[in-house]
Amino acid sequence: MIEEIRIEDLGVIGRAHVPLAPGLTAITGETGAGKTMVLTGLALLLGRRADAATVRTGARQATAEGCFVVDPGSRALDRARDAGAEVDDDGTLLAVRTVAAQGRSRAFLGGRSVPQAVLAEVAEELVTVHGQADQMRLRSPRRQREALDAFAGTAHLDRLTAYRRAWTERQELQAELDDLVEHAQERDREAELLRIGLAEVERVDPQPDEDLALAAESERLGHAEDLRTAASSAYLALSGDGDAAPRGPGAGAVPEVDRARRVLEQASVHDEELGRLATRVAEVGYLLDDVASDLAGYVDTVQADPARLDAVQHRRAELTSLARAHGGTVAAALAWAREAGLRLLELDGSGDRTASVRARIAEADTVLGGLAGEISQARADAARRLAAAVTGELEGLAMAGSSLEVRLVPLDPAGPWGAEEVEMHLVAHAGAPARPLGQGASGGELSRVMLAIEVALATSEDSGAARPPTFVFDEVDAGVGGRAAVEVGRRLAELARQAQVVVVTHLAQVAAFADRQLVVTKSSGADGDVVTVSDVREVTGDERVAELARMLSGQEDSAAALEHAAELLERSTVGR
Repeated sequence: MIEEIRIEDLGVIGRAHVPLAPGLTAITGETGAGKTMVLTGLALLLGRRADAATVRTGARQATAEGCFVVDPGSRALDRARDAGAEVDDDGTLLAVRTVAAQGRSRAFLGGRSVPQAVLAEVAEELVTVHGQADQMRLRSPRRQREALDAFAGTAHLDRLTAYRRAWTERQELQAELDDLVEHAQERDREAELLRIGLAEVERVDPQPDEDLALAAESERLGHAEDLRTAASSAYLALSGDGDAAPRGPGAGAVPEVDRARRVLEQASVHDEELGRLATRVAEVGYLLDDVASDLAGYVDTVQADPARLDAVQHRRAELTSLARAHGGTVAAALAWAREAGLRLLELDGSGDRTASVRARIAEADTVLGGLAGEISQARADAARRLAAAVTGELEGLAMAGSSLEVRLVPLDPAGPWGAEEVEMHLVAHAGAPARPLGQGASGGELSRVMLAIEVALATSEDSGAARPPTFVFDEVDAGVGGRAAVEVGRRLAELARQAQVVVVTHLAQVAAFADRQLVVTKSSGADGDVVTVSDVREVTGDERVAELARMLSGQEDSAAALEHAAELLERSTVGR
């Protein structure tokens, strides 16, 4: 709800403080005192368009500041925090709007500068303004549908939630099916290419690291004679056999090391250190002997084999061609084959997926059809009841002969909110054609229609309406008087049992029903300008009776008017 509003240099208002509270608050005052500017200040806080012409003459800027109390967990609170606003522990949220005389405006929410649109988003959850310029939120088809669904009750809203969930799932299934059908040929082409690629991999049948092993074998076979010569020469150099020995036959490394070992062992009896060296020389001899033996074996294995070399080179060419197509190596080709096999299984199963999705869509359509039928039936019943309730309210609001029609327009196919659209039409008077809300009715009439709808929603036993915590009415009493004015006040008081209600009125019959009454007064400044005095004043007791008398007769000191005002205030007890 709104806790207070402060306004500076806006229109005829120099400075004003408007304290508000739960229940019904009436704002009254003489014409030109600044009642409308109070609503203009509120409109700025609600993110409405700023107009530099509203800045008070001679002032640098106009300022509107509002203090809102926001319920924990509300969407308004979440949106404010998303925008970086700071909210007190008790849920108090401060909003500020400034309008420069040059036309530039700035908005602040919870101490943080925010775009004007953010104020509008938060305000939509907090305040509903009914006035000549606003034409009320229920004018839009979406709001009309929401109002009817709320009037239909909580069970209907639960059913609508289930329908929405089923409809969303059905849309997702349809999108999946559309994708399957649209890209069927692409998947067929992809599958065929994968089969060709996998067939080639299967034909070549590469083994892990086969390309590396074949490369080494090709190198060895290609230089077999050089390798054999090198190994033979090394063997002869070590063993000392043949002409390759460095110092002739018998002078190889192995015999020489063996001779050195024997010399050292003979002399080691005289020195242990020399014995240890003899042991190390013996180890060298054993190692050389092993290497010589391995070289002899290697010479026997290395043979020129042109047929094998040709086979290896052919195999390498196959592997190279395969690897070039799938990543450059045999390992990459094997990895591609694994992934391609999985993808092919998925593609081959797309036909089964299509059938499965079609079956699930059929099931979803059955569920949606059942829910849509139940929703349509509940809406039809609620439409009759809401139309009757609002029509009954209109009779007491000086609109005898007027009636509300709530029509259900079928949709084919059903939409995200059911199988019909909701349209509210007003018959302005007996014999008049039914026209959509907002067309063919004056602002005052439209405000009273919306008041009747709000009262019907507020007083319905099973209403699931998610109403904002504050309603503001301007010109709701335009064109009415007498008993009709009393009924307007009575219905505002009934609505105030459910929410905070603020009404700007010039009728004492309406103001008398308020829990509190604020009076906007005016006085002439030294320069002749008309400004409000420093604050909006709450009137109670005799002062309130005098204000009601002024509203009744224009004379707050008339004995007859004072008596009438006191009687009116005493009898207006509903909702206070």
